[in-house]
Amino acid sequence: MTAVDTSACLCRADAGFRTARGAKKYVPTTNLCVQPSIRNSIHPVRSAAATRLTELRERSRRQSALLPGLPDDLAVACLVRVPRADHRKLRLVCRRWQRLLSGNYYYSLRRTLGLAEEWLYVIKRDGRDGRISWEAFDPVHQLWRPLPPIPKDYSQAVGFGCAALSGCHLYLFGGRDPRKGSMRRVIYYNARTNKWHRAPDLLRRRQFFGSCVIDNRLYVAGGESEGVSRSLRSAEMYDPSKNRWSFIAELSSPMVPLVGVIYQGKWFLKGLGPQQQVLSEVYAPESDAWESVFDGMVSGWRNPSVCIDGELFGLDCKDGCRLRVYEAATDSWRRGTDSKAHLGSSRAVEAAALVPLMGKLCIVRNNMSITLVDVVRDGGGNGSEEERWETIAGKGQIKTFVTNLLSTIAGRSGGKTHIVHCQVLHA
Repeated sequence: MTAVDTSACLCRADAGFRTARGAKKYVPTTNLCVQPSIRNSIHPVRSAAATRLTELRERSRRQSALLPGLPDDLAVACLVRVPRADHRKLRLVCRRWQRLLSGNYYYSLRRTLGLAEEWLYVIKRDGRDGRISWEAFDPVHQLWRPLPPIPKDYSQAVGFGCAALSGCHLYLFGGRDPRKGSMRRVIYYNARTNKWHRAPDLLRRRQFFGSCVIDNRLYVAGGESEGVSRSLRSAEMYDPSKNRWSFIAELSSPMVPLVGVIYQGKWFLKGLGPQQQVLSEVYAPESDAWESVFDGMVSGWRNPSVCIDGELFGLDCKDGCRLRVYEAATDSWRRGTDSKAHLGSSRAVEAAALVPLMGKLCIVRNNMSITLVDVVRDGGGNGSEEERWETIAGKGQIKTFVTNLLSTIAGRSGGKTHIVHCQVLHA
């Protein structure tokens, strides 16, 4: 601060004056002690409010980084490695993290880096009240994870379809509501945001139909119509990239499909016709045509099947403890690997689904027990030592053990709780 030269004071008041009256005549009435040579400070005095505002701006600038002290690209490289089970917590940390995990970039990067985790989503029906519920199984930590409730339109529906698209979207479509009858409604769950959304309705009301996914397109065919419960021939396809349904070629004969599988890029269906006759057809997407089939693959085919690494596997017993494999060269099924640990014939231990999970075959039973079968392609299901059976649901957990035990008892006493659909989603 510049020192003030009192000798240059314009008032020229003499400090030696003995009285204030004597000095008063020398003192100007305004602009006391004004010195033109004094310059304003280059650091003006700031108010407390201005200082606080600057502090807030600086703090906001520092907080804008995903991780303080790290560039955003390195921060993303760290956050992308957080286990999927903790993603709900990440969204609560700050808005930037919430936005990061709500977009496609975060999960696309996880998938590119091989960090995406597969969870098994199980939709089941309670035999006591007919209500639909669902759970997600984390095979890495071997824990069941909570999910938002099934939308009320499907809380008591029957005969609806279920499929996974884009790796992270689980679709529910069609079916029959006890109050509204057959539906065209389509909804889907996003595993990345943990939320449900609406999708375009089916073109035709239908229930108890067949469905599959080929090249990330959803196909539905057959089923029953509203009112007279007659079988349908119509089929349609949903393309998520266009967000639109369109009709495809009709079935050769009306059918209510019972089992279906994708094999060598074609969709095989087997079900019942209007006169309860057994029908089998195959659909080729390239030619958009159906064709009746009578070969060895569909002969005796009645249990869940799935194709993994180009080979077709099916369950060979009610409890899913034995597999069989289809050989295209001989056009026949042969006995596959056997766990040698059969669980019985009660409804509780009945195998309801067979899906691929983490490169293995996953068997899901009505009591929510889950078995993984490691099938080495070179072994091809011939019972070699390279194939391994492992029950993972509830492994080492007393709670799940008791649940499975009670489910088994309920099954023997006529319990009707059973699995409706199973799908695998990535995130």
